[in-house]
Amino acid sequence: VQLQASGGGLVQAGGSLRLSCTASGSRFSRNAMGWYRQAPGKQREFVAAIANVGATTYGDSVKGRFTISRDDTRNTVYLQMVSLKPEDTAVYYCSQYAGMWWGAIPDTWGQGTQVTVSS
Repeated sequence: VQLQASGGGLVQAGGSLRLSCTASGSRFSRNAMGWYRQAPGKQREFVAAIANVGATTYGDSVKGRFTISRDDTRNTVYLQMVSLKPEDTAVYYCSQYAGMWWGAIPDTWGQGTQVTVSS
């Protein structure tokens, strides 16, 4: 399985971005997907996850501002980000979990896409 993330960029505080992640392989619809992020000098942080049935969960810092969704016909997971803050600046990683629900850590990672929010 390969995960290809895109959609990152530079945006002003208060702005929006939508990240996309397309997966190769046939197991996409059966597995939970997630987004994580890592800012310079910080540990990787959980952002959001979506189960194969569509249930979602979010990290506390993004609740109410970010929305994760999936399109199984396109093998793609999305992360819609609104009301962006400078502290959202990070490399965002797409991930795939081994099962239908989000587990301890994903077993597959994409290459990351940079999101920079200017103040």
